[in-house]
Amino acid sequence: MLFHSCLECAPAATSRRQFLAGASAAAAATMLPAPAVRAQGAKTLIDTHSHIYPPQYMKMQQEYEDARKIPRYPAVDSWSVSKLVELMDQNGVRTSVLSYASTPGLWFDAGPEAAHKAATEGQEFAAKMRQDHPGRFGVFAPLSMMNVDVTLKEIEHAFDAIKADGINLQSNYGDKWLGDPMYKPVLEELNRRKAVIYVHPLVAACCGRLSVGTFPAVIEVPHDTTRTVTSLLLSGSFARYRDIKWIFSHAGGTIPLMAGRIDAFYGKRPNLKEFAPEGIFGELARLHYDTANATSAPTMAALLKLVPVSQVTYGTDYPYFPHNQNQDLHKLGIAAADIAAIEHGNAERLIPRLKAG
Repeated sequence: MLFHSCLECAPAATSRRQFLAGASAAAAATMLPAPAVRAQGAKTLIDTHSHIYPPQYMKMQQEYEDARKIPRYPAVDSWSVSKLVELMDQNGVRTSVLSYASTPGLWFDAGPEAAHKAATEGQEFAAKMRQDHPGRFGVFAPLSMMNVDVTLKEIEHAFDAIKADGINLQSNYGDKWLGDPMYKPVLEELNRRKAVIYVHPLVAACCGRLSVGTFPAVIEVPHDTTRTVTSLLLSGSFARYRDIKWIFSHAGGTIPLMAGRIDAFYGKRPNLKEFAPEGIFGELARLHYDTANATSAPTMAALLKLVPVSQVTYGTDYPYFPHNQNQDLHKLGIAAADIAAIEHGNAERLIPRLKAG
């Protein structure tokens, strides 16, 4: 959930860290007592939204932030594999599927070669974590998406070399959302491979200053998920690439609330079947959505009116939010079987390798 780097948009770059730093102590406190006791005996959760910070990537992020006087977020600077495993153990997380959070600027504004190196580092780092901790980690492999030919080679490396469980994309790259024609060869290849694609949003370069007294990440991040979902929908990408299985962050951003409005404008178009064979609502209901920072009663109510429980996976957005957000789900009156599906069953269906031995 990070931001464009231009000086004009500096508030966007600082937004997530400033907003979350104030909550970090409270989040840490919530991670320990009751769930820790329960979790020691039963690790059942699968977290499809957990972020990694390999050494060179971390260094680039810190240098990027320091050069722009962006306050660092302590939980990112202190991130480590051992700490992640410890917190997973305390909170009953059996497996975390690893990905990058959205990278500041366009891959730190360091250019295509550096972007490729960062994507490759993320793939290899996550694969090593999975190797070193059997059963504890899955891999959503990042792609650089700046050069199509290079990205196609990254896909080959992800699936053929490190045996990734899926792909990790951002909602936009330099204000090209995922339905942009540039990405057609990438999506064609991912469709051929029947890939799971996990999408993480960020504040778009255009919109970092659209603040109404809050940090841009609070409002703009979920809206950017809506932008990229709408881009994929109206471009016909969902219709063309039926074998891709999509997971969108944070309960789909504002999609559950905007679905009716999108349908009102596009649901009666003469060419509807060309870009939405199952109608607007039907296409949105085929997608998967995680629960990261989205387990409040109103958010879950909206999401579960849009999609069946089978389309919802458990996510945390660690290290930005704690591992025990599933406690909120247990307070919503959701049936036990549906809770189990969200907490691990749906992820196991998407990624059969994650099933408990």
